[in-house]
Amino acid sequence: MSGLENTIAADTLIDILQYRASSQPDQTIYTFLVDGETEEITLTYKQLNQKAKAIAAGLQSLGAPQERILLLYPPGLGFIEAFFGCLYAGAIAIPAYPPRPNRSITRIQSIIKDAQPTLALTTNSILNGLQRRVEQAPELKTLRWLATDDLEPHHAAKWQKTPLSVDDIAFLQYTSGSTAEPKGVKIAHHNLLHNLQAIHQCFQHTTQSQGVIWLPPYHDMGLIGGVLQPLFGDFPVVLMSPLIFLQNPLRWLKAISRYRGTTSGGPNFAYDLCVRKFQPELDLDLDLSSWDLAFNGAEPINYASLEKFATTFRPYGFRPEAFYPCYGMAEATLIISGGNKKSLATTKTISSKELEQNLVVEAFPTDEDSRTLVSCGHSLADQQVAIVDPQSLTSCPSGKIGEIWVTGPSIAEGYWSNSEITNNTFEAQLPEIQDLRFLRTGDLGFIDQGELFVTGRLKDVIIIKGRNHYPQDIERTVEACNQFIRPSSVASFAIAENEEDQLVVLAEVDRHYWHGQRNSDQSPEEKAAAKAEKVQQLVQIIRSAISKHHDLQTHSVLILKSGAIPKTSSGKIQRHICRDRFLRNEF
Repeated sequence: MSGLENTIAADTLIDILQYRASSQPDQTIYTFLVDGETEEITLTYKQLNQKAKAIAAGLQSLGAPQERILLLYPPGLGFIEAFFGCLYAGAIAIPAYPPRPNRSITRIQSIIKDAQPTLALTTNSILNGLQRRVEQAPELKTLRWLATDDLEPHHAAKWQKTPLSVDDIAFLQYTSGSTAEPKGVKIAHHNLLHNLQAIHQCFQHTTQSQGVIWLPPYHDMGLIGGVLQPLFGDFPVVLMSPLIFLQNPLRWLKAISRYRGTTSGGPNFAYDLCVRKFQPELDLDLDLSSWDLAFNGAEPINYASLEKFATTFRPYGFRPEAFYPCYGMAEATLIISGGNKKSLATTKTISSKELEQNLVVEAFPTDEDSRTLVSCGHSLADQQVAIVDPQSLTSCPSGKIGEIWVTGPSIAEGYWSNSEITNNTFEAQLPEIQDLRFLRTGDLGFIDQGELFVTGRLKDVIIIKGRNHYPQDIERTVEACNQFIRPSSVASFAIAENEEDQLVVLAEVDRHYWHGQRNSDQSPEEKAAAKAEKVQQLVQIIRSAISKHHDLQTHSVLILKSGAIPKTSSGKIQRHICRDRFLRNEF
């Protein structure tokens, strides 16, 4: 049976949690792997309900209803308790990535400036660390702080039920900031339940499902798909820290094997990392045969990545039909489109040359200029997708690439405290459908036989001599041209030079790339000269690969150390920041 059939009349997630805590109090819903391997801590429905109410009572004593509450937690169960505590208090939760030692907290500062929260929930350890950084971040002084690990469950008795409307804001989901400053999307309770129901249906979840999630809970995919969907659908989930995953991606696959995971996934780069870290001689004891839905979203989906992952892990029981490419964004709560479960992903091979002119022309996979795209499925749960010319704001004819527009019950009301950008983004209209408001996604794509294909991001497209080049295509070419170039660590963008746009490429190299330079017999000058020569050789390889595959001349190529390219907290390349820093000679 499904998680909601004939059981709950719910207006909010707290209605669902209270029902579960009453009907099955001792059922474990969340398991967190502290070490990413075997060290577990768990949370039952009853425990979550009690701790959330205790936190809510603490917030209510501080006058929190309808207030914005900043959440700063390490990955784990404390974040989940605090999130539901905000819902129980009638407050607006603001999930944010916790500060890391010796790292900038500018994202937290920008969120505080934008949302103007009055309270912050966190742990004692994070609070102690932040107190040492108040001088560099005066915004922290404006908040009242509550460390929730001090709150005992018996405080739940002080909680008072707060009337909630389906139209009330449940939380602010801040965008990743990959193309602009992060913006707080206002997710109402009805948006949240509608999108959770859409995921539940298209993923075909049942009470027998088992989630395994490493995604950060501060972003839409990790929070809604990884944390809230299991509670909505009444099935258990095993969670681990994204840092634990990044340290050793194969821990993710081991957890799927150990806990017989059925639903798991992540952005495209996660599958690439697993292939890169896999070594046959490791003799892994893996059984991935239970994994029947491997979602792939949040960034462009690379057909070659799917093929490599399926080939690498087929001997361990992985089935290619488990791949579930999907498309979504914070402004639509999460999911917009998805495919058919247990079916091979639909692909379409088109001409790269015609793609540069925003045209969809079929090609053979063997054609030199062909590009194979992966479908993100069809629109879900009474959502409607349109492909629109971003200049004329009229519907594109078949075979033409345009901006993806979406309308439906999952679309948020807008951005917090930003009416101008809200109007430009959430209030778009088509001449032929005057009564509907559309979300302008900023993504480019086309629809073929009812299936959505996403080709790139409108703001990121590089236009040189009238031809459109997608940065992710150039970046994949660069990644493939040398083994030492780090995956998902290449940035490409355009700059204006002599009244023309010119291509710039930044590429991080693995630390092993420099090992050949260590020669104790060389003088410092000789070492510097040898290093410069090695860099120039790699630069030439990159230039040649781009010229061959994209017919482009590259203005500048910079070879950088690991971690130099700015990324969002969800791992997306911040190309606009890369461009600004390049122009300021900061690399």
